[in-house]
Amino acid sequence: MAIDWSAESGREFHKMSGSGNDFVFFDAIARPAGELASEEAIRTLCARATGIGADGVVFLEPPDAADSGAAFRMRYHNSDGSRASMCGNAALCSTRLAVELGRANPAGFVFETDDGTVRARIRDGRPEIDLSPVRELRPDAGLSRSTGERRIGYATAGVPHLVVAVADIGAVPLEPRGRALRFDPSLPAGANVNFVARSGSAWRMRTYERGVEGETLACGTGAVATAAVLAAWGETPRTEVVIVTSSGKPLVVRLPEAATASPSLSGEGRIVFRGTLGELV
Repeated sequence: MAIDWSAESGREFHKMSGSGNDFVFFDAIARPAGELASEEAIRTLCARATGIGADGVVFLEPPDAADSGAAFRMRYHNSDGSRASMCGNAALCSTRLAVELGRANPAGFVFETDDGTVRARIRDGRPEIDLSPVRELRPDAGLSRSTGERRIGYATAGVPHLVVAVADIGAVPLEPRGRALRFDPSLPAGANVNFVARSGSAWRMRTYERGVEGETLACGTGAVATAAVLAAWGETPRTEVVIVTSSGKPLVVRLPEAATASPSLSGEGRIVFRGTLGELV
């Protein structure tokens, strides 16, 4: 069924960037998402030539239970319209926007996602979140390596991720290789694919993102999964791991000593502009 865009004309949105991952945000607490949450509407909004342009769309909705103590519920859709259980950079941006809108206390609050409850705060001027514990950590994903690849691990950090250690991050044929791994038959749900290489005391990461089906400039849950796999390989301490994304901006992951505890992620949550919907087709 076609979207009646005229009914949405004038609706306010925020364009946000999380280390290069960009999103269209709607305050769906003030006004329900309605048809804007349909796959057709998401694809139209995210189209870079004819829409607003984004990696995904985020709705801040009322929590499932009014007495849950959560400030809101984050609902995330990839640019292809598919719904994802978690997006780390969208969660960082949600933290910043909720504080800006007066819907959350910057000192600390909780919000709901499809992957569970997230604790959030503004720390040293940047949003920081505590995610669900990393699950299904496998230092060896059991996949064949290609030229220049040293190891391939797997972890679920809200969504599934492959982590591929390479010698030269710039030499990775990201689109074809990322696509091949993302659709590997051994991964029924697919996976984001994160290529990582050491860069001084930090790590550089490039990501082929499921649901976008191409390279994105950053991936928050990918940074968490990458840090967890690197720690399992003995490549990095668990205290603090700095992941430099393709945008050149860092994401900082703090891994707990106990594998069943929550890792934290901090990074950019920047409001690029506020606008209103106009003539979308």
